[in-house]
Amino acid sequence: MPLRVLSVASEAVPFVKTGGLADVAGALPAALAPHGIEVTTLLPGYRSVLAQLPQRRVVHAWDSLLGEPARLLAGMLGDAPLVVLDAPGLFDREGGPYVDAYGIDWNDNWRRFAALSRAAADVAGGAMVVRGKARKFDLLHAHDWQAGLAPAYLRWGMPEGSQVIPSVMTIHNMAFQGWQGAEIFPGLWLPPEAWSIDGVEYHGGVSLLKAGLVAASAITTVSPTYAQEIRTPEYGMGLQGVIAARGRAVTGILNGIDSGVWNPEVDEHLPKTFAARTLTARVANKRSLEAEFELEPGPSPRAGGPIFVVISRLTWQKGMDVLLDTVDELVRLGGRLALLGSGDPDLEAGFHAAAARHSGRVSVRIGYNEDLSHRMQGGGDVILVPSRFEPCGLTQLYGLAYGCVPVVSRTGGLADTVIDANPAALMAGVATGIQHGAVSVEGLSTALMRAIALYDQPNEWARLQRNGMACDFSWQASGKAYAELYRSLVQ
Repeated sequence: MPLRVLSVASEAVPFVKTGGLADVAGALPAALAPHGIEVTTLLPGYRSVLAQLPQRRVVHAWDSLLGEPARLLAGMLGDAPLVVLDAPGLFDREGGPYVDAYGIDWNDNWRRFAALSRAAADVAGGAMVVRGKARKFDLLHAHDWQAGLAPAYLRWGMPEGSQVIPSVMTIHNMAFQGWQGAEIFPGLWLPPEAWSIDGVEYHGGVSLLKAGLVAASAITTVSPTYAQEIRTPEYGMGLQGVIAARGRAVTGILNGIDSGVWNPEVDEHLPKTFAARTLTARVANKRSLEAEFELEPGPSPRAGGPIFVVISRLTWQKGMDVLLDTVDELVRLGGRLALLGSGDPDLEAGFHAAAARHSGRVSVRIGYNEDLSHRMQGGGDVILVPSRFEPCGLTQLYGLAYGCVPVVSRTGGLADTVIDANPAALMAGVATGIQHGAVSVEGLSTALMRAIALYDQPNEWARLQRNGMACDFSWQASGKAYAELYRSLVQ
C-alpha cells in the first residue's frame, strides 16, 4: 500500500508557473512514485488551470468555504492525481495567480489562499469522497506562504472526528511571508487559541508563512545551506527565531530538475542537440544565439568572446542592480551579454540603456520565454546568477546540465551545487563553475575576470563543462530524501 500524500501549492507545471515553486510542485509526484509515495496535488482553480481540465469530475463541494461556494474537481498531473479548487469568487479573474492585469497584488490574496489551505486540510482530513469512499491521506505537504495555513488548520481548526495526520511545510523563499493585519483573523475561521505568539500572530498581525512554520510537523527548505542561513538575521527575514525554536525539525532537501525536460541530448528547443562527448556541437547553438540576440559574431565562435547569459527576475534579490552596474566592465573584458527577464521597471530601463550603449555586445529581451531559455542555456557560455540570497536556484542546475558554466554568488543552493574553480579544485579536476563572495561590482567583476581567463584556456573550459554535465541533479536523490522524511513522520 503506497503512502498517500496531499501536496498543496499555488502553482505547478504544466498548469501554471511564475517561478521555481511550480517546477518543484509539478515534479514531486513523479519523483516520489518510485519510492512508494502517491502524491495528489491540490491547485487553485485559476482560469488558466480550469482551461486545461477538459473533463471536470466533481469529487467534493462546499456550500461555504470561507464564505464562498466551491467545488473540488479531479484531474491528472502526468500519471498522478490532481485536484483543483474551483471557487469562482476567489480565482475566476483576469491577471496572474497573485496580481491583477496591472501587476498589483489582489487585496484579498489572504482570503484566496486561506480558502486553498482550508480546502487542503478538509481533504487531508477525509472530506473528499472517491467512488463512495472517503479518500484517506497519510500526510499533508504545504508549499510557501500561500499554503501556510493548511498545517494550522490541521492543528487548530479541524472538525471533531477528522483524522489527524502529520504535515510538512516547505519554504521556497523566506522573503515572502503573507503578512496581513489582525483584522483578517476572524475571516480565517480559526479558533481563538490560534491567535497567539505560538500560533499565527506575528508583529500584531497574521503571517500565513509563520502559521505553517509553527504548526507543521517538519519544515524543509530547498537546499541544506539555506536551511542554515535562515537561522540568522541576514536571511531569516524576521522569522529566524521561529526557525531556531523548531531546531532539528528544520532540514534542507536540494531541489532536483526534470531531466526529461532539461536534457541537451534530446531537447527539441535547441537548433543542435549535444552531449558531453560532443561538445563541439554546441557551436551551432552559440551561432544561432548570436543571431537571435543580434550579438556581434566573431570570426570564430571563440574569437567573439564568451556569451554571458542571464535568465532571471530583474530584482534586488537576484543581484540585478549589481550586474547592471557591472555591464560596462563585462564588455570591456571582452564578454557579451544576452539577458531574458522582467521585474523592476528601473532595472528594465537600465538594461535597455546598456544594450543601446553597447549595441552588438549587450542584448535584452524583457519578459519570459521558456523555449528561449532552453536555447540560451544550450548556446551561452556562462550563466550568471549573482543573487544576494537564493534558497535553491534552478537556473544554475540547468546551466550545469547544458555545459553553460555557472558564475554564482556563494549563498544558499548556489553554494551547494557549484564547485568553485579554485586552484585545488582545478588540480583535482572537479570544478564545475565559479563562486564569488560579495555581491558587489568588485566581487562580480573579479568573478567575470576569472571566467574569461578560464574561457581562454579551451581544454580547461571544456573540462569545466564536462564536469558540470556529469553531475546528477535529477530528482532521484531528492525524491528519496522526501520519502524518508515522510515515512519518519508517519511511523
